[in-house]
Amino acid sequence: MQIFSKELKDTDVRVRFSFPTHCLEHLDFAGNNYVDLNVKDCYGELRVIRCLKRNGVYEKPVLSMGWLQFVADYGLRVGDKVVLHREDDQNLGSQFRIEAKRRSGFKLFGEEVWVEVTRAN
Repeated sequence: MQIFSKELKDTDVRVRFSFPTHCLEHLDFAGNNYVDLNVKDCYGELRVIRCLKRNGVYEKPVLSMGWLQFVADYGLRVGDKVVLHREDDQNLGSQFRIEAKRRSGFKLFGEEVWVEVTRAN
């Protein structure tokens, strides 16, 4: 199940990655204002990326610790896209998968074609 897909903005690649509040329903904060997500990248490498949410009425979530390392490893830049998926397994529980995509410059049936970004480092 896709949790979100977002094209990266300048702040996303330099500081932290913010995403829509409605996506919080897919994450278990267990009463805290953060959760460490164990996510697998396209190589199957397990990464820990911290998701924080603000206290109060407006809980805008952001990816912080571990996020900028992911950006650097994949050489992500403004305009690239990140997709986060949650996969539920009865034995293992919820697992997350993260994808990095870049515009190919081609269109197929009028739709922009995105290709997977491979690790730069």
